[in-house]
Order: sequence, then structure tokens, then C-alpha cells
Amino acid sequence: MTTPVCTGASRAASATAGHHPHPPYASFSSYVRARGPVLLRTARSLTANPCDAEDLLQTALAKTYVAWERIEDHRALDGYVRRALLNTRTSQWRKRKVDEFACEELPERETLPAPDPAEQQSLHDAMWRAVLKLPDRQRAMVVLRYYEDLSEAQTAEVLGVSIGTVKSAVSRALGKLREDPELTPVR
Repeated sequence: MTTPVCTGASRAASATAGHHPHPPYASFSSYVRARGPVLLRTARSLTANPCDAEDLLQTALAKTYVAWERIEDHRALDGYVRRALLNTRTSQWRKRKVDEFACEELPERETLPAPDPAEQQSLHDAMWRAVLKLPDRQRAMVVLRYYEDLSEAQTAEVLGVSIGTVKSAVSRALGKLREDPELTPVR
């Protein structure tokens, strides 16, 4: 884990640039040295990858460093850093949606037997016959919603009805399709 502390080379560069030769917050450096291992354990509990935990802690410590002057009670620093860890990790989850994990072997895809084309055609035909039995208005809504893949709002606009009308008519139509005796074995 690295910490935002000036190294010898950066101190020399800072001194020649007219900056103070020590880090602005020596107490921050002391805090990181003292509490770093405990905070790293917390970061590791939030991630599955030790490298990600180090990055997470580094980001949280950078946020803490920026806010160092505003933190009034330095006895509550662990809580502040933990909150920064959690907030940073939550942001990462929202951005990624999926964590990536390194593994030694690639998992093999489970192969399902290919569906029988004759059964598929038979099911398709039975479904279409059941749809054709629906009243015209319900059939139109089911076709637009599920065959044309329009949203409820788009279906309502095409048919000149309210979204509520589309919802209730499609619900009734699906109920009728569930009750169709030709589709009963499919369930």
C-alpha cells in the first residue's frame, strides 16, 4: 500500500519550488502509519481482490487528506475513512455492476440440449392460434407488445388509448392465453 507522503525526491522538488519541505499534514502521515493495517483489513472486507482493496484504501485516504483541515474531531478519523471506503466502493459497484474475479480456470458453459425444431414450431403454431382467438383489440395489443416489442406507452400511442387501457387489456389477454387448452401442456 502506498500513502500520499512526500518522498525524498518529491521533498527536494518541493523545496526548490519554494514549498515547505514537509508534508502539509504530518499528523495525516502519522495517522496512516498507525492505522493503515486496520483500515486495509476493512477495505479487504469490501472487495474480493487484495489489489482492489489497496486501491480502495488509497482513494479513501486521498479523500481524507483533502478534507483533513475540515475534520474537527481527529478521534473519529477511523469512522470518516470507513465511510469514505464504503462510499467509494458503492460508487464502484454502481459504475461496474459486475465485479471481475481472476480464476485459474475458465468455467465451462453449461450446454443445454438444443430444442427440438418440430416442438418449437408446434408451440409457435399453438401460441399463434391462441392469439388469433383473442378479441381484435386484445390481439392487437398483444401483437404490438410482444411480437413487435413496443412499450406500453408506444402501444397506447399507436392505438390511441391510455396506458392503463393497454395494461388491463393485455393482462386480460394473457389470462385468456394461460387458460387456452391448447397451451395447457406447455406450462
